Amino acid sequence: MKLVATRHGKADKYDSLRCIRRDGSEASAQMPRQGILPHDLIHYVVESALGTRHGFLGLVAAGQDIAFLMEYLHDPHNRAAADEAIQVEALVESLQAQLWSGTFDEAMFAEGLQGACAARGRAVPDLSGVDVQRALYERVLELNARWQQVPFHGSLELTLEHA
Repeated sequence: MKLVATRHGKADKYDSLRCIRRDGSEASAQMPRQGILPHDLIHYVVESALGTRHGFLGLVAAGQDIAFLMEYLHDPHNRAAADEAIQVEALVESLQAQLWSGTFDEAMFAEGLQGACAARGRAVPDLSGVDVQRALYERVLELNARWQQVPFHGSLELTLEHA
């Protein structure tokens, strides 16, 4: 699936994400401007690095509606969502907190991940064998640097290979 993240005007509060599925259909969403890499682009890092198929972007690639998924997956009381989707969401939230702090703290990351999973009544994903700092956090930093270079009214294109 092709992702086109567009930075809008300087005074805008939102940027946008357009997802172009392999069948040519599209879905799009607004991304709140936060001064750091948007939440949905952190999903790209997590889902592409871990090869997940049932995270937010994987579900969009499979044809799900973005607006529905945003509400469905961000509801901490939702017990019907698949474990992988919720675990990916918890990973993204934990990485986003690390990005906000400006440094990677493995203990704080693990605590944030555990708390996000516990709040949703889910097990923490098995990350044994994954160097979280290198495989996820450093890739988030790299994509954040690329995103910061996108001019107003410019776009960044990414491809989610497995979706």
